[in-house]
Amino acid sequence: MENNYHYLDTELKYTNKNGLLYNLANIEDEKILLVFESLKVSKRIEELNEKPIKIKNSDSLPKIHYYLFQDVYEWAGQVRVVNISKNGKPFFNKERFHIAFKYLDTLIFEYRKIRKTNKAELAKKLAVILENINYLHPFREGNGRTQREFLRILALEKGLHLNLNPPDNKNVYERYMQGTIKSDIGILSELILELIEK
Repeated sequence: MENNYHYLDTELKYTNKNGLLYNLANIEDEKILLVFESLKVSKRIEELNEKPIKIKNSDSLPKIHYYLFQDVYEWAGQVRVVNISKNGKPFFNKERFHIAFKYLDTLIFEYRKIRKTNKAELAKKLAVILENINYLHPFREGNGRTQREFLRILALEKGLHLNLNPPDNKNVYERYMQGTIKSDIGILSELILELIEK
């Protein structure tokens, strides 16, 4: 679970009195919920690897979230209704989501105009999209997994294979986390370029 988050609005819709997320399995132990969520989402990621959701625009982001978390949370696929921050750093204000999603549509449009042979430009644009989705943080839980899957599918449109979750590769995970925490497009671009050139 993302325990370092601070919730600025009421959370009655999301959590019980102990701060644990309400879930479809009615699990009340955080460790058990973590395992349950991981197993269910991993299975859904495997399914999307075989049959990806076609990305039309930013509306596809909630569709991917729904697909990944449909077995775990009733609110899967719904944007958050609370404002959140992590380690004192606030994420995008929920009241302005409509502006952010329109901007994401612009970024996706620009990405699609880049030639598939121009991997450096594609990597940079994917990094910008990733950084913006990460700052937007549109869901109460599961943002990282959703944004990584969204980027993987966008890369596939250009015939590129991008796995920001490679098994047993601590270096990729650490660089991904460093880039997203610092909102560092340079780190993210370099990482994505390395991964798509393999």
